[in-house]
Amino acid sequence: MTDMFPVLRVLGILLMVFALAMGLPLAVSWLQGDGVWWVYPLSMGATLGVGVLLWWSLRRHDRELQPRHGVMLVTLVWVLLPLFAALPLLLALRQAGQHLSFTHAYFEAVSGLTTTGSSVIHGLDALPVSVNVWRTFLQWVGGMGILILAVAVLPLLGVGGSQLFKAEAAGPVKDAKLTPRMTETAKGLWGVYALLSAGCALAYWLGGMEPLDAVMHMFTTVSLGGLSSHDASFGHFQSPLLEAIAVLFMLVASCNFALYFVALRKGQWGGFWRDPESRATLGALVGGGLFVSLLLWLKGVYAPLDALRHGMFNVVSVATTTGFATVDYLGWPVFAPLFMLLLSGVATSAGSTGCGIKMVRMLILVKQARREMTRLVHPHAVQPVRLGDAVVDNRVIFSVLAFMLVYGGTVIGLSMVLLLTDLDPVTAFSAVLASVNCMGPGLGQVGPVSNYAVLTDFQLWVCTLAMLLGRLEMLSFMALLTPAFWRR
Repeated sequence: MTDMFPVLRVLGILLMVFALAMGLPLAVSWLQGDGVWWVYPLSMGATLGVGVLLWWSLRRHDRELQPRHGVMLVTLVWVLLPLFAALPLLLALRQAGQHLSFTHAYFEAVSGLTTTGSSVIHGLDALPVSVNVWRTFLQWVGGMGILILAVAVLPLLGVGGSQLFKAEAAGPVKDAKLTPRMTETAKGLWGVYALLSAGCALAYWLGGMEPLDAVMHMFTTVSLGGLSSHDASFGHFQSPLLEAIAVLFMLVASCNFALYFVALRKGQWGGFWRDPESRATLGALVGGGLFVSLLLWLKGVYAPLDALRHGMFNVVSVATTTGFATVDYLGWPVFAPLFMLLLSGVATSAGSTGCGIKMVRMLILVKQARREMTRLVHPHAVQPVRLGDAVVDNRVIFSVLAFMLVYGGTVIGLSMVLLLTDLDPVTAFSAVLASVNCMGPGLGQVGPVSNYAVLTDFQLWVCTLAMLLGRLEMLSFMALLTPAFWRR
């Protein structure tokens, strides 16, 4: 148990930092006069109090964090932080006349922080504006990762910060250093994220959005989260220009932020084209969008320009795990929504704000499959797996294979659990897949014009677990359940 003390100490610091984040919706509530300003000081006080208590009582346990500590802390942060993020939702919605249960509030908070974008709240247009700011701001904070932010701004984590960075960073290759110190790397990534965010908000505002709408939709575009302040999602604006801006920034956010960092630092923008994962990611998104657009035109669903507009926007939105919608795409030919949902598992890069399997894993799997087929014909051939000019280490390949096994088992297992509750197969499978991929809307009862409020409390807890597993990339959480993790 004493091994947990350094972890809980840092968790206390993170809670204190997170409490300060509630200052944004407090300021908005105060300036807009939406009548719920008082919920934020209460929530901030509770969060700050718990954080101070943990930090002060364990302040003497100030030692370097090891890899196991990083895994424990990442898991604790993603499980416990939504408890405090849910407090403003519980209090503010009760004031606004919507009595949100603890299950619904925790689900909404997890959906925000994991950038999933699923919702159980109706009447978004009528909510106090600060509540929508808080919901969308949670996605922006969770987009780059709370712990990467901590490594950037909390040098008191010391050398152990590298363990947090590796535990939090997405994708199979986490050991490549962009700078000599992990703190500098984290600051650089957050700098790129902030720069992209400023550009997106400015573009939305110039494109015709009101300033607060521009900020809120910036939060959920660059984080690939997809929550909106309107029940009609992005379709509320009915603007081809705004949709084009959103597509552009979703494509940008789906690529590895490390490439932007290197390009800005060294002025070498050609790295995007040389990077095989970026080429595959953008090819899958743009190619998938054009393919569905062509299908909608050939099937007579839309005229050519409308087919391109709706097909490209909704495919890019779903495939990047954002989850914005402009139309009810469940009314399209059945191939299209299923294709979009499956694409959401692979069409983002490692090091982006998206979730799912990640394109780099798929590339490694395809190349490994090709190598095995070659070995059937030439059993003594030496054929290393390469990504670009780099040889992929066998340990990375084994890690990818293990991840895919756990990913498939998680989707199948949780889908079967939902089927036990008599949920229809389409809704059960799509709700789990959308939650594991942190994408948001699924098919069936949880499609783009509905939300997850149609599910029972137990079904929501299953989807909540799926979101957490997807954001933790499963292996970190599964490692906690092994006896080897707890042995000294």
